[in-house]
Amino acid sequence: MTRTAEERAGAPDGPRKAGRTGGRRAEILQRATECFDRLGYANTTLDDIARAVGIKREGIYYYFKNRGQILLEIIEPQSRLLVDGVAAVVEDASLGPREKFREAIRIHLLHFDRYCLEMTVSLRDGRFEGEPEVRQAMVRLWKEYEASWTRIIAEGQDRGEFRTIGEPKTLAFAVLGTCNWLARWYDPRKPVTIDALIESYTELLSSGLFE
Repeated sequence: MTRTAEERAGAPDGPRKAGRTGGRRAEILQRATECFDRLGYANTTLDDIARAVGIKREGIYYYFKNRGQILLEIIEPQSRLLVDGVAAVVEDASLGPREKFREAIRIHLLHFDRYCLEMTVSLRDGRFEGEPEVRQAMVRLWKEYEASWTRIIAEGQDRGEFRTIGEPKTLAFAVLGTCNWLARWYDPRKPVTIDALIESYTELLSSGLFE
């Protein structure tokens, strides 16, 4: 019997091998993340990913329709976690604006420690040229996220706890820009700890914003 391209590439051939399917799919995502981090998304081909996994290019199509789908499945889940985490802080009536601000910074920076490669790929290659579906999905998420930060700062200004040195949305962009620069240099394997970074960034940003 002639084998399909997927079978020749090492892909599973039916529901009886669902566990193997999940394992191979996860491996493709992991190796793709590493390739995107090392080469940049624009410079990474499906051949690069296939070689990293140890399968033929055709085998990737058994799991993903294109490179954009791989990218979206890498960056969207952890981005959703981040957006929802800070949204929950915004809605927490037991916290004042300063506590919300500090907790939002903590959540954001911890994400770099837990999802370092995914955050790096998401933020460094954030324009997603040539991938309209990816861009549309991520723009929608980041707008939600920016809105949460804007609400925290607006609440702080309304209560007189934050300095009125700019519009809340502009200040939110400034805070996120500072935090997101970690995508350019942070490596959890280096001596600097995420706890130390959280403390430093919180002090730096709150000292410029709090009354």
